[in-house]
Amino acid sequence: MTTAVVVGSGPNGLAAALTLAAEGVSVRVVEAADVLGGGVRSGELTLPGLVHDECSGMHPLGPGSAFAQRFDLAGAGLKWRWAPTEFSHPLDGGRGAVAVRSVTGTAAGLGAGGPGWKAVFGPLTERFGTISQEFLQPVLHLPRHPFHLARLGLYGGLPATLLARRFGSPEARALWIGTAAHAFRPLGTPFSSAIGVALTTAAHAYGWPVAEGGSVGVRDAIVRRATEYGVRFETGRRVTSLEELEAPDLVMLDTSPSAAARIAGNRLPARVRRAYTGYRHGPGAFKVDYAVEGGVPWAHEGSRSAGTVHLGGGVAEIAAAEKEVAAGRMPERPFVLVGQQYLADPTRSAGDVHPLYAYAHVPAGYTGDATGAVTAQIERYAPGFRDRIRATYVRTTTELSRHNENYVAGDIVTGANDPLQLLFRPRVALDPYATGIPGVYLCSAATPPGAGAHGMCGYNAARRALARL
Repeated sequence: MTTAVVVGSGPNGLAAALTLAAEGVSVRVVEAADVLGGGVRSGELTLPGLVHDECSGMHPLGPGSAFAQRFDLAGAGLKWRWAPTEFSHPLDGGRGAVAVRSVTGTAAGLGAGGPGWKAVFGPLTERFGTISQEFLQPVLHLPRHPFHLARLGLYGGLPATLLARRFGSPEARALWIGTAAHAFRPLGTPFSSAIGVALTTAAHAYGWPVAEGGSVGVRDAIVRRATEYGVRFETGRRVTSLEELEAPDLVMLDTSPSAAARIAGNRLPARVRRAYTGYRHGPGAFKVDYAVEGGVPWAHEGSRSAGTVHLGGGVAEIAAAEKEVAAGRMPERPFVLVGQQYLADPTRSAGDVHPLYAYAHVPAGYTGDATGAVTAQIERYAPGFRDRIRATYVRTTTELSRHNENYVAGDIVTGANDPLQLLFRPRVALDPYATGIPGVYLCSAATPPGAGAHGMCGYNAARRALARL
């Protein structure tokens, strides 16, 4: 029987394990931490009874991914839940904008920005089923729907600040730029629209759901399916060399490229080693979890029903903050993402005390304390928020990388989204998952299609490995 070892148990490592096991491979997963899950862990971080997501919180591409559909994760107990609205962007003075599942419904609330919003995202949403199949795999492939993919590329290749001009109101432009900021890169540069276009279209096509009971539900569903196929799990064991793995036929590395280079050692071809050790990581995240009594008193009414809230002002202010972060400087008012998962999943709350998820974009390896800056940005748009805080739990960039070694210097998206790495991560190659060592593959979020709890990096890598057998 063919044997495989998967190093790392994030959603991609688990997806690789399940995909291999379903084809009759004997699979063992080895995890350095004491628990499985990587970026899809949840816990009571602040007060008893409040469930917080420890990293990945919202899952725009989760329900529609080929991996989730292939293995019927819903049938394995994964329950998706949606907030009343998908995401919002408040502005000063109680103004703001909200995105709902309907493109038309969103456009109707954007005033003069509505026609431009509908023109950009209407056709993409109609075709998103085929478009997502294309971009959730390596760029170098023969597309089945080239014209649909080209439309995505037409907008995705633009600087986000340039695309913002298509939306004719400050509220619409802010709603767009907040989503574009998920790229963790300067928003005036080419291809800085790519991730925002994909995520906004996903919001209209599938929504931005959360997993009932916490993102740990994603882990539990995959583990349940994998166990059905005989996958074995070992936690609390750090792999430092391929020689420790007893020569399996396949090795899947759910690690950062630099960690893969250390584990592979001298067996790694020189050209691949150069690419892996030269792989570029992006800015960091500084995460604050709050226990909030009565919820957040947003001045912008629409933000009170949004699963995700983007904070930081309008286009110019957010673009300036992201530019500062990329240059290694901490802005006074950073971009902040707030997750109100409890609106979709009330089981995470304890009575009228709710878990609130927030992180700020900060320079890579930032050693300061950004707690005050995060709280101040929320207070700016929700006066009285500070008075409702009952507890906090903070993870700095260092603590994030200690909690999950793939998050180098706090880089929660596992790699800089500059044009080259956005298109060709972790290196320019026909098979981006292959390491150059027969039977050894990289399957982390440093491979296509990148960050997210969709499992597609592991699924794609495992399929490549199976095709090579």
